Amino acid sequence: GRDDAPAALKGAVVAIGNFDGVHRGHRAVIAAAQRRAAEFGKPAAALTFAPHPRVFLRPENPHFQLNDERSKLRLLAGAGLDGAIIMTFNAALASTSAEDFVVKILRGRFAISGAVLGFDFHFGKNRTGSPELLREQGEQLGFSVDVVPPLEDEGRPVSSGAVRAALTQGKVIEASELLGAPWFVSGEVIAGAKRGRELGFPTANIRLDPSCALKHGIYAVRANVGGRLIDGVASFGRRPTFDNGAPLLEVFLFDFNGDLYGQWIEVAFISWIRAEAKFDSVEELRRQMDADSAKTRETLARAPGAFPVLGDV
Repeated sequence: GRDDAPAALKGAVVAIGNFDGVHRGHRAVIAAAQRRAAEFGKPAAALTFAPHPRVFLRPENPHFQLNDERSKLRLLAGAGLDGAIIMTFNAALASTSAEDFVVKILRGRFAISGAVLGFDFHFGKNRTGSPELLREQGEQLGFSVDVVPPLEDEGRPVSSGAVRAALTQGKVIEASELLGAPWFVSGEVIAGAKRGRELGFPTANIRLDPSCALKHGIYAVRANVGGRLIDGVASFGRRPTFDNGAPLLEVFLFDFNGDLYGQWIEVAFISWIRAEAKFDSVEELRRQMDADSAKTRETLARAPGAFPVLGDV
């Protein structure tokens, strides 16, 4: 909205970006802001936007966001920042010139002492604001500007787009390498058709955002249930053996007994197990689910503790 930064973040060094996924490239920006803030004796904060500008500017084109807003803030808090400033991305902000964004918002409203951004971040109306322009403005207005160069992982660019591309192919290990931790989703556990219970595999079901483009299939997962990490196997897809309905995430938690309906849980994707398939009988499906569970237990035993670092918000 139009609020100024809270008193605790006045004069902060801000890491500016959309931070979709909070991947390793984003973390390099955050770490640079933290170093500069320590040098100045100021707080370090993220300055980010909600909704994602692409969602606002192109609502007709579904945009696969890697994190919902709550999850993004949990990741930013886990990175050790002192706080976050979330600006509402609306028509007024979209029409703000790059110069006004710097003079009236960064300096005027938030009184920043420094800004850190990635080499390819642009801002202001029609994205005319560049790192070079921000550097020039910083020199005139008296705040530091650091621009973080691109980051690559074995020749691959570390970017939100690269993470999305990996997930659409079911390559969750590759996504984890780019992110620096397993990709995860969060949501409220809802009631399902209870077929899993009838098969001996009761599941916690979560309806993900329709824009989620994760490849349909079976995954080894680890869930955060009330602060407790529990291994499990998950299916994301349309259940072709039964109804071929809307995509649903169904998570079978190993060695767990309890009612999770209405609870909010986080599910991290550790490894790909197999593609979604249609079975000729329920018994054939049950045998496959036994095999999937055995393979998943072996996989997760080789990944102890794998889960993103999340802070409280």
